[in-house]
Amino acid sequence: MLISFQCCYSQKADSGLFAKTDTVKENLLTPYKFQFKKMYVPASLIVSGLILNDNSTESVKNEIVEDRNKYLPDFKTHVDNYLQYSPIAIAYGLDAFGIKSKTDIQNRTAVLLKGELSMIAVTQLLKNTTHIQRPDHSNYSSFPSGHTAQAFAAATFLSEEYKYKFKWMPYVSYSIATSVGILRMANNKHYISDVLVGAGIGIFSIKISYWTHQYKWGRKKETVIPD
Repeated sequence: MLISFQCCYSQKADSGLFAKTDTVKENLLTPYKFQFKKMYVPASLIVSGLILNDNSTESVKNEIVEDRNKYLPDFKTHVDNYLQYSPIAIAYGLDAFGIKSKTDIQNRTAVLLKGELSMIAVTQLLKNTTHIQRPDHSNYSSFPSGHTAQAFAAATFLSEEYKYKFKWMPYVSYSIATSVGILRMANNKHYISDVLVGAGIGIFSIKISYWTHQYKWGRKKETVIPD
């Protein structure tokens, strides 16, 4: 009878709580793998931005600027300057409070730095080569939006690190990033085309950084517990 109970308990443990725990552990230790479907959203954002980057008077991007100048002529805020980095602060803040992220601090910091560097390089290259004037005519660094690229890079980082624990985290992180893009247009610093392309670049930069990372830092040998 005792043997039968032990056997039954063992089978339930393997298929129940312990199996789920092992699955979570496996997901946490498995490096990110490239998935083509993960490219759909950032690619769509970039393509949409390029399509809307029409300089004609009746273009969508100019119509939006015209409406902004009509209904919000005096709007100005500096919130977007700080909000763009907030997902990164949230990610490290949660970890500091004991809510562990998916990746250890060495590897996730390396991923973030590589993604940030590639994002900055691409946005600055495009700004210098396209030389498009901002809606407020302040300079010729409109395309793409660096603030939006930064915000979506940070949002992707936060989402990737905590969506395994909080299913709602992607909604929060990308809502913050979207707010930055909207504020950049409300501040009359960017066209919608700048914002869409910037968002796509931001997402791509962090996704590619995760896909190409080798996870060489902080590796520990697993302790084998004898039977």
